[in-house]
Amino acid sequence: MFETRSRLSRAVLQIVLTIAVIPFLIPIYTMVARSFEGAGWGNYAAVLGVPGFARFFLNSAIVAGGSIVLVYVTTMMAAFGFSKLRIRNKEVYFWLMMVALTLPEVVLIAPLYATAVSLGLLGTFWSVILPIVALQIPFTVLIARGYVDGIPDTLFEAARLDGAGTWRMFWSVLVPLARPIAVALLVLVLINAWNAYLLPKVFLINDDMGVVTLLPEFFRRQYNDDTPKVLAAAVVTAIPTIVAYIALQKQFERGMAAGAIK
Repeated sequence: MFETRSRLSRAVLQIVLTIAVIPFLIPIYTMVARSFEGAGWGNYAAVLGVPGFARFFLNSAIVAGGSIVLVYVTTMMAAFGFSKLRIRNKEVYFWLMMVALTLPEVVLIAPLYATAVSLGLLGTFWSVILPIVALQIPFTVLIARGYVDGIPDTLFEAARLDGAGTWRMFWSVLVPLARPIAVALLVLVLINAWNAYLLPKVFLINDDMGVVTLLPEFFRRQYNDDTPKVLAAAVVTAIPTIVAYIALQKQFERGMAAGAIK
């Protein structure tokens, strides 16, 4: 980290940061302010009164929890393999995985739908969890590999001299040392899985399997929308991820910074 020493430089930096933050604060302020139009807190009461409201949150928690576990395990295993194991042509496999970063979610809906139908997964949480995991892994492996590269090879060599095998080194050496990047992965996947809209809308075809991002649908009409209630639903939907990020902010930033520096 660096520190500005003169008052002028600190003032300029503060002004620049304030200007940079304004474009992000305006939509948030507008969303919250307009969510109180009309009925005020009654808009939030209407959101909380949606039939099956608690079930929406539980379904989102299932999707997010399953995605976090799968992404963490597969990401750390892949990062360990790409960084510390001797695998023929591993750089080729790594960059083939990175190509997947260029694939937008919307163009994959048709093949994913056909695959879900053929495997009998349509209408199950797996039809949403597995695509979310697959779409997240390329980026999470990219940042996790940078973190694992920073772990000294001597630690793994010492473990091998003590008789540890590959799996033992993974669970006993890598996993404990990778807690900062694990928190970063948790926050990233939580935000993306919790805010998923298109995949749950397409694949969760049963009415009792809705997720929180579908709450605004209850306040949309054929000819006009109840905008304040739609925005109130959006605010309620965003609260868990905001709380999680604030609670884990320091660990998240530490893990991301460590993963970005080799």
